[in-house]
Amino acid sequence: LEILVTILNENDNSPVFKQTNLTQVVPEDTKVNATIIAREELSASDADLDTIFYELTTIVQGTEGYFAIKGVNNPEIYLRRALDYDKFKLTTLLLYAQDRPVGSSETTNTATATINILIEQSDTKPPWFLPCTFINTDNNICISSPYTGRVNISEVSTEPLILEPGPIHAIDPDYTINERIVYSIVGGDTDKVFSVDADTGNLTMNKAATSPDGFLLQVMATQVNNIQKYSIASVEIKVINKSEHPPYFESKIYSGTVFVGLAPRSFVFQAGDPSSPLMITAVDDDFPDV
Repeated sequence: LEILVTILNENDNSPVFKQTNLTQVVPEDTKVNATIIAREELSASDADLDTIFYELTTIVQGTEGYFAIKGVNNPEIYLRRALDYDKFKLTTLLLYAQDRPVGSSETTNTATATINILIEQSDTKPPWFLPCTFINTDNNICISSPYTGRVNISEVSTEPLILEPGPIHAIDPDYTINERIVYSIVGGDTDKVFSVDADTGNLTMNKAATSPDGFLLQVMATQVNNIQKYSIASVEIKVINKSEHPPYFESKIYSGTVFVGLAPRSFVFQAGDPSSPLMITAVDDDFPDV
């Protein structure tokens, strides 16, 4: 008597990942659609030899939609959206492996792998001159105001010029990289009256300004590692006559009169002469005719 016995495979094994917890560093400037983690590193095995179905979810709020898998049977993770280090610096993904399709009514065994993604800042932004004002909600575009200063005609200052709203200074906004920045004058100084310190940004004079015409300098801040990463700021220098005398008030004491019940912004009148508004005047001997 010959008896043929057929062994039926029972779904009694769960899928198994090679690693259940892994960390991947991803540069901020990674191209969209680039592979982040290869299929070979993420594929699960199943002792029952079942087809494995994968699903990827993001558990960190605000970082959804950046990463995805290539297909329901292909766990390779790729980048779907461009990264921005200023928006988020890390996220956590959960990769599920099931031996039955999602939604199947059959008994399903599941394995889970945790994937930590760390975003590495890249050199993506040109230098920012400070102070500057952000013009968008993402805080990745910062516009500086022109610098202003003044010099005396026919006189050479021996100290760095004092500028408003502050000294010339630029930073690398990719702050974890913080690349060194150098300064140069690239326009507006045809007579070579000024120099800028390449390292500090201090603006000094080479010779005196002989004309009352002002200067509108263009100062460039460039990253040492990449000359294509640069910004240009305007520096307006006014040429004035040297002030020999401080201004002073014509009188040491001024007396005025106000009336009860006056509306805001009403005139204050001279004491003893309620028909004449009180006037406080100052003079400067450098400008005798003004």
